[in-house]
Amino acid sequence: MNAPPTIAELHAPPAWQTVDFISDLHLQASEPATFEAWRRYMGQTPAHAVFILGDLFEVWPGDDAAAGPGFARDCAHVLKAATQARPVFFMHGNRDFLVGPAFMQSCGTTLLSDPTVLGFAGQRWLLTHGDALCLADTDYLRFREQVRAPQWQSAFLARPLAERREIARSLREQSETHKRSVVEFADVDESAALAWLAAADAQVMIHGHTHKPADHLLGTGRRTVLSDWDADARPPRMEALRLTENGARRVALA
Repeated sequence: MNAPPTIAELHAPPAWQTVDFISDLHLQASEPATFEAWRRYMGQTPAHAVFILGDLFEVWPGDDAAAGPGFARDCAHVLKAATQARPVFFMHGNRDFLVGPAFMQSCGTTLLSDPTVLGFAGQRWLLTHGDALCLADTDYLRFREQVRAPQWQSAFLARPLAERREIARSLREQSETHKRSVVEFADVDESAALAWLAAADAQVMIHGHTHKPADHLLGTGRRTVLSDWDADARPPRMEALRLTENGARRVALA
C-alpha cells in the first residue's frame, strides 16, 4: 500500500470555469433531509462539473438495487437530471465500491479511477477518496483488499439482492460498533500522501473519507479534506469545495 498506484489523468476543457467537489454524503433512506439537500444542490450548483469523491451512498449492494422503485432509483433520477446540465463524475468510496459501470452509464455519470489527476486552471489536482492512504488502519486495508478483488465482487453480486442487502446491513452495524470502540481514527499517512503527490506531479491533494475537513501543508503542497454531509446535525454539515481560476474555497450549503 506504500507505493503510489497507477494514476489516471483528466484534463478539464476550456469551458469549465467552476468545478465542485463533494464526498461522504452517506445517502440512505432513513435520512431524507440529507438526500433533499443533495437533490437541491445537484440541481442548483453553478459549477460546470461536479466530482463526487466517494461514499455518496451509505451502502450499495449492487446496481440492480436501482432496477425497481425505491431509494436507489430516486438517487439515480437525481444524478441523471444533474447530468443534463453538467458533467458529473463519481469515484468509489469505502461504502459504495460496488457501484458499477451499468449504473453509471444509466445515469450519464462518469466513473473515475482512484486516484485521478485533474488538470484545471493551469494546475494539477490529485483526487482520491482517501481510504487507501490511511495506512495505520490495517484491519480496514485488509478488508479493502478483499472486497475490491474481482473474484470476491463477482461472488457477492451473484447472491440474491435481499441477501446482499442483509449482508450489507450487518457489515454496517459492525462498522458502527467498531467506531464506538475506537479512541482515535486513523488519518491519511503524510509520507504516503507526499509520495502520491510526487508521482502525480501535483501540488494539491483533494480527498474525503476521514470526515475531518481541513487544509494540511505537505512540504510545498497541501492536502485538502472535504466535509461529510449531515443535514440533521446541529448545525447542519453540507459543504462543497469549489475551484475556479482563483483557487479553491469552501462553500457552505446549509
